[in-house]
Amino acid sequence: MTNVRGVTSLVAILAFPAALAAQGLEGARPAVEARIRSSGAAAVGVYARDLGRPDSLLVGALIRFHAASTMKVPVLIQVYRDVDAGRLRLDQPIPVVNTFASLVDGSPYHLNAGDDSDSTLYGYVGRTVTLRELVERMITVSSNLATNILIDRVQAARVQATAVALGADSIQVRRGVEDSKAYQAGLNNTTTARDLGVLFAAIGEGRAASPASCREMLAVLERQHFNEGIPAGLPAGVRVAHKTGWFTGTHHDAGLVTVPDGRRYVVVVLTRGIEDTLASARLIADVARLVHGAVAPR
Repeated sequence: MTNVRGVTSLVAILAFPAALAAQGLEGARPAVEARIRSSGAAAVGVYARDLGRPDSLLVGALIRFHAASTMKVPVLIQVYRDVDAGRLRLDQPIPVVNTFASLVDGSPYHLNAGDDSDSTLYGYVGRTVTLRELVERMITVSSNLATNILIDRVQAARVQATAVALGADSIQVRRGVEDSKAYQAGLNNTTTARDLGVLFAAIGEGRAASPASCREMLAVLERQHFNEGIPAGLPAGVRVAHKTGWFTGTHHDAGLVTVPDGRRYVVVVLTRGIEDTLASARLIADVARLVHGAVAPR
């Protein structure tokens, strides 16, 4: 059954963005909630925050989700903090390995190139690549192999502690990806929309690491290859520094948006229970469009 009230709200907001902007992000709530109801999702978490004024929107922002590849954002932050501290160098050669220890019992496991969104790094096993290349692959093409190599370097417990110190106080970064024993034991990386929103705000405000490192992180995040979510809902000319995450029935996107006049805002959309990734991508894009209309109407 069509939710007439929700559809009417959605049409009204898209037709009159200036009126929405006058209400701030809270003015987008009726249409965002209507769009979520129409999606058939089991759960959706939305967090949006205007970095230029005290204005935010939270819809299911404290619901806990499997983090999927969005957990690569706190890993990114820890890498750059270690670069700032002199523990690592971006031009440092790092051995490419494909053997990792399970969180459950330390037993070895390996990643399968066919299950990874980036298979090219597997051809470098036994050789070295730079830390910078691993960071680029982890974020822009969501390489699981690069992620696990980096987690072995910076350690999941330190990633977790840094995220909490930045205000993402309920995020859980426990392990690398594809640790099937840990998954079966329920030892997963989890997050809320608020947690990810807090981390993107910290990067955007130059607090997650040094200001120079935060600028570099944003540049990497802007080179994201998977743009079916947040960017698909936004007009041409905006910059989106973001990270996606997905597996069957779970689809996320989180990022920092910069509009041409320099205004910036954080938007996070986490979803669970939509099997069709095209449908979940449309939901993420629609929510991003509504948030954008509340912050920066055209």
